[in-house]
Amino acid sequence: MNLLRKLLFPIVPVYYFVTWMRNYFYDKGIYKSKSYNVPIIAVGNLSVGGTGKTPLIELLIRTFKDDYKLATLSRGYKRKTSGFVLAGEADTALTLGDEPFQFHSKFQDIKVSVDANRQEGIELLMQQPDAPNLILLDDAYQHRKVTAGYYVLLSSYEKLYTRDMLLPTGDLREPISGAKRAKSIVITKCPPSLTLKDKQKIISELKPQPEQNVFFSWISYSDVIKNNQSEKNLMDLKSTNFKLVTGIANPKPLLEFLNLKGLKFEHLEFNDHHDFSEKEIEQLKTLDCILTTEKDYVRLSPHFKNSDQLFYLPISFEIDRLNDFKSDLKSYIDSAKQS
Repeated sequence: MNLLRKLLFPIVPVYYFVTWMRNYFYDKGIYKSKSYNVPIIAVGNLSVGGTGKTPLIELLIRTFKDDYKLATLSRGYKRKTSGFVLAGEADTALTLGDEPFQFHSKFQDIKVSVDANRQEGIELLMQQPDAPNLILLDDAYQHRKVTAGYYVLLSSYEKLYTRDMLLPTGDLREPISGAKRAKSIVITKCPPSLTLKDKQKIISELKPQPEQNVFFSWISYSDVIKNNQSEKNLMDLKSTNFKLVTGIANPKPLLEFLNLKGLKFEHLEFNDHHDFSEKEIEQLKTLDCILTTEKDYVRLSPHFKNSDQLFYLPISFEIDRLNDFKSDLKSYIDSAKQS
């Protein structure tokens, strides 16, 4: 915790009161929240920063896209457009934001949309030809103007929300009591060595409601690196003078993985969702080989067309009791469609 955050501690009670009252007014119906006839799953977290929302959304897309007319709705953080955008052939990370563009690039058979106003976004999606019958709301846990039917709350293993503080001293966007809105709580970025005893200890700390499920997940890294032209074995980098470039909230797990593989590299670290300047792009183009994350790749790749300089390392989101997780979500979807 830096000095400025410590100095701002007197603001924490004020922030607590404002956010608690906001939730109270929504819970009591004083502030109006809108429900919809279409099943809506909202994924988010209590804290700022990366908890693995994008890989989880992709897992949900893969799980349900063949059985439902699926759409995703994101805010479109740091995009250069405004209002509602339904992804099309001409769209890029600049028009959609990096994460929605990643969805659009990988899943051409679903609707990918962005709108900071989630009510407007849902309503415009439902006006589209072949309207979706399942919507995934990305990073919408605090967007209470919409009532989702199912909330998935993510929390990083290294910084559980129960061990955090409210902004501006800590990273929590709202009080811990907000966790009660979740139907499932997913602890992300767990170490592979996590034991049953460790899991039970965390569950005891979280104190979930009787109807809440707690799952544990981890990130698996691929053995190959890719770009739009080719792919090659990750270990080929042992004989390459490469640089790791990241613009994500927490690159620590990736660094640990690459170090365990015995790879030697220099790490060029940027802030989450970093908007690379022309000068930075030109400097990166002078490098022999760049490894980056998939999220950063969608922003960088337009500047490296037909080049074998830039590669990304694919990841997959693994979750314990996956069948239970999927089954619970499907039960909600089917019951919502019948009501």
